[in-house]
Amino acid sequence: MAASNLSLILDSPKVLRYEERPIPSLKSPHDVLVAVNYTGICGSDIHLWEDGGVGSLLKDPIVLGHESAGTVVQIGSKVKGLLVGDHVAIEPGTPCRRCEDCLDGHYNLCPDMVFAACPPHHGTLTGFWVAPHDFCYKLPPGVSLKEGALIEPLAVAVHIVRQAAVTPGQSVVIMGAGPVGLLCAAVARVFGASKIVSVDIIDSKLEFAKSFSSTHVYKSQQISPEENASAIKKVAGLPRGADAVIDASGFELSIRTSLSVVRAGGTYVQGGMGKSDIIFPIMELCIKQVTAKGSFRYSSGDYRLAIDLVGTGRINVRDLITDTVPFQQAEEAYQRVKGGQAIKILISGPNENI
Repeated sequence: MAASNLSLILDSPKVLRYEERPIPSLKSPHDVLVAVNYTGICGSDIHLWEDGGVGSLLKDPIVLGHESAGTVVQIGSKVKGLLVGDHVAIEPGTPCRRCEDCLDGHYNLCPDMVFAACPPHHGTLTGFWVAPHDFCYKLPPGVSLKEGALIEPLAVAVHIVRQAAVTPGQSVVIMGAGPVGLLCAAVARVFGASKIVSVDIIDSKLEFAKSFSSTHVYKSQQISPEENASAIKKVAGLPRGADAVIDASGFELSIRTSLSVVRAGGTYVQGGMGKSDIIFPIMELCIKQVTAKGSFRYSSGDYRLAIDLVGTGRINVRDLITDTVPFQQAEEAYQRVKGGQAIKILISGPNENI
């Protein structure tokens, strides 16, 4: 086993350093020790790096990262289904398993969730990670470790589209063509949506969306939300509006546009995170009798479905990977993601080749 447990530490907003930390020990006979091979960067990572977090704010230094895949190097005495050498996608949150939400199958709502890189908890941009074996999912044959690092954002998308209750033949508009928005489009396609519209302000992202899963794309203009909504309906041939609208951006104007573009009796899902308080069109929501839902992380079955979608070739996450950078270039990778220069950048773990 490689001895390095080099970790990327956030001391305060935009202040990063590397630290060699002790290799963690198994805390339970049901735990496994995973050498982290690859970790992706997502929007919440950027918020944490720039501002000190979303919701849970940074008070003490923490290890960053939560979108990871790795190789099992040690197993507890009661571990079933995993062996040393197995490649796994890591689900980075561990619930209490005992509260009402956990017992109802909504463990993502557990008030005692320990989630990677959600202050004060350390994350997965480190050499080794300890987790319960049932929160480490063995990758099917043919699914690479790099693809494994994209299972986490795909599980987020699966949960969002499930919240939207997309069914065959429906129309779906997705605000935001970042990784989660793109993956929502891919999941909606698998669920049978006939029209999938991706909306963004960056041409390159929309070009990718059209080649990836979307049937239509629209570049948001500097006009009112109502005017953008009318243009989206015209572009996609949706005179009544969309059956389901997903906001994967978190931006106020996108959210307001979403409520204008969803049809009467349709469904709106808030998947993106942004400012805590915004101007929200409650009259539109009420008069159109829209079903509005939030979506938070992932829950029972989402990870397994995400892995199945990749393993069976129904969703190709490889195309989202813009670049893979060495561990020592992590800060540069954060800068590139913040600047909109990439769809998904992976950071190689210090034990990339274990």
